[in-house]
Amino acid sequence: QSKGVRRSSLSKEKRRLCSVRRAAPFSTIARLSLLSLAISLLLLSSASAFGVGLSLPLSASRAVRGLRSALRMSSGPASALKAQRPTWQQTMLRVKDKDKSLQFYRDAMGMTLIDILKFPDMQFDLYFLTTLPKDQPYTLTPGTDEAHKYLWSMPGTTLELTHNYGTESDADLKYYPGNGEKDGFGHVAFNCEDVYEACEKLEKAGYEFKKKPDEGRMKGLAFVYDPDKYWVEIVMRGPEAGIKEKFNLSQTMLRVKDPKKSLAFYKAMGMTLCSEKHFPEAKFSLYYLQCLPDGVSPPENPASDDARNFVKGLYNPVLELTHNHGTEDDPDFSYKNGNEPEGKGFGHIGFLVNDVFETCKAMESLGATYKKEPMGGSMKGLAFMQDPDGYWLEIIKRGGYDDHATPYWLEKQE
Repeated sequence: QSKGVRRSSLSKEKRRLCSVRRAAPFSTIARLSLLSLAISLLLLSSASAFGVGLSLPLSASRAVRGLRSALRMSSGPASALKAQRPTWQQTMLRVKDKDKSLQFYRDAMGMTLIDILKFPDMQFDLYFLTTLPKDQPYTLTPGTDEAHKYLWSMPGTTLELTHNYGTESDADLKYYPGNGEKDGFGHVAFNCEDVYEACEKLEKAGYEFKKKPDEGRMKGLAFVYDPDKYWVEIVMRGPEAGIKEKFNLSQTMLRVKDPKKSLAFYKAMGMTLCSEKHFPEAKFSLYYLQCLPDGVSPPENPASDDARNFVKGLYNPVLELTHNHGTEDDPDFSYKNGNEPEGKGFGHIGFLVNDVFETCKAMESLGATYKKEPMGGSMKGLAFMQDPDGYWLEIIKRGGYDDHATPYWLEKQE
């Protein structure tokens, strides 16, 4: 495992990345064409107001709104961020005993271990797992350059398990699973065909439950504990999903204070709102987002049954944002992000981008704050930003910086 790269092989790349650059200007022709079309549609939509008697079809009205949005996004930090193609690539959890955790996520939940990154000098290792189709066997060896290249360019989302050396033999150490007062992280989830059958098998395998399918008010879903007591939701997938795997990783849930701010932030990060559910009597709402593949769009109404079924049929996971009504009006309220000294467990989510430096510059212009700047710390070329609730987002260069697909470089400290 190569943790660094030769200075000579990166000198040009570092000079290029460290320089201040402007986002490529939007094509003049494209601007004029878009503006012309927008003006035409806007005039049509306003015709009835001037007594012309024309009415614009609903689809055209939506097009007008889309064009207005496109015009706003055609320049500035939003378009610069979009150009970096951010895609959600990881959810990180700290684990005490890697062997027990791998047994749960790989063997019981059917995930594939696609790569391992070892950092003996820093006393920790990283294990990356994901759900892969059965008819596409994974033939790469974790820890190799080929596996690294796949990891840092993959279109899906991984579960990153972080193991700090020696924790497995520390009887007093426990990671914090969340779900206490003001905790932000809630759970990860897996979809399956039959929740009852799946839970029966998990129980026979020795795993404990927070909630079984027939317990509580919400029937037909369950929460099983992983070895570190993180909550793992077991959910029924859509009837026409066509997914052959017994389980597929389907959610990471985070609580948010103000959904308007959080939705705007994650949409800027390339995510699409696929579905939303509102429970006014229980005073909470759920929003489901994903970085959808090109050419795939959710139903137009995110609150519809079609949108719910769309989410249940997705192969890759969604980011579930949970909003408890009223938190947005409390100036003193905030959620814990999982990295507090006495509450470490969930660590962050991560996004692949084309250019870390340009991405961070655009995010900063849109109001995001740094936890670690790209040139901060010992690992250069990767960054940690914070979303509106203070959750950490790792920003990682797609494909890495060298022939080993290393997504950072190390420089000797003076």
